[in-house]
Amino acid sequence: MAKSGRKIGNLGSGLSNRLFFRLYQCANMLHKTGTRALDEHHVTTQQWAVLGALTRPAFENGVPVGDLAAFLLVSRQNLTGVLTRLEAMDYIERAVDQNDNRSRLIRLTDKGRSLWDEDMRPVISDYYDKALRGFSTEDRIHMIHYLDKMLRNFKDIDTEAGPDRKAAE
Repeated sequence: MAKSGRKIGNLGSGLSNRLFFRLYQCANMLHKTGTRALDEHHVTTQQWAVLGALTRPAFENGVPVGDLAAFLLVSRQNLTGVLTRLEAMDYIERAVDQNDNRSRLIRLTDKGRSLWDEDMRPVISDYYDKALRGFSTEDRIHMIHYLDKMLRNFKDIDTEAGPDRKAAE
């Protein structure tokens, strides 16, 4: 019985390894092909994520860097470089928070909003159509469900790491 239990454990481990490796490959291809899709706009997938986040109604008037980092699940340090480049391109600006003059909010400029609405949105829509070719609406809903479930598990793992560990990253 223990021998067959080990086989099942090894099978499950191999399956998990394939799943995580496939996620790794998909993430790499998302960065590669997503950046290529937006190449004419000189926007990377990281910049795309920031610009897209800033179009959310909740962030329309600006968002603190820490809140944006938390939403994107990246560190403030990683986000800082992306924001600096987007600001240099005049796609975002740092505005004074009307509720706290010491704080700055990140928001889209008119140029950034125009880039998103008029230039990037059609390209991104086409990219999504190609990347999700062959996926039914039901497939897409299931994928979101499973990725959300995995994301919750990752967040639990991150919480278990403790504040000292998370702060160091």
